[in-house]
Amino acid sequence: MNAHLVSRRIKTMSIGIIGAGNIGAAFARALARNGLRATIANSRGPASLEKLTGELSPWISAGTIEEAASADIVLVAVPWSKLPKALAGLPDWNGRIVIDANNPIEAPLFKPAELNGRLSSEVFAGLVPGARVVKAFNHLQPHLLSGDPAAEGGMRVLFYSGDDAAAKAEVGRLIDKLGFFGIDLGPLSVGGRLVQFPGGRLPALNLVKFG
Repeated sequence: MNAHLVSRRIKTMSIGIIGAGNIGAAFARALARNGLRATIANSRGPASLEKLTGELSPWISAGTIEEAASADIVLVAVPWSKLPKALAGLPDWNGRIVIDANNPIEAPLFKPAELNGRLSSEVFAGLVPGARVVKAFNHLQPHLLSGDPAAEGGMRVLFYSGDDAAAKAEVGRLIDKLGFFGIDLGPLSVGGRLVQFPGGRLPALNLVKFG
């Protein structure tokens, strides 16, 4: 698929963002920089997002969590302990793509969450029944995610993984559109473990592909 068709396909898919913290806001800035529209939501309501949406207008608009969750592709980046409440009561995801950009740790103590031997993406998948989950956008520091992916002379690497090939392909196309070099790490059982923070080998690495 050539670059023009990729761009056109991405622009026809609606994008939602649940969570307006560091990662959610950084993802919104990356979308706006590339002329992609999205609806962003948080637990405090659309009025609390006026500063961010004013900065990113006309590409990013504020909405309710229900509105953001109705998009074709939904990125979720919420403090770990607040995920169940943030996602409670939403309709079945009905095969839509949900990007897990969460890490099982929270400021200010940065104490790892108790996962009882499970991967954080496994726990997350249980909160979004019917969704096709892709793990992505959680391993880069926010300023690298929102910044120019070509700033260091190459293409900044962004990892992604998932168990549904078609969902991964869509997320891969979005990553390409945002200017990053996407690397598919395989299924969640492999990729989710590599990028999970804490514990994974890849979080916070600023890798750039040259040539």
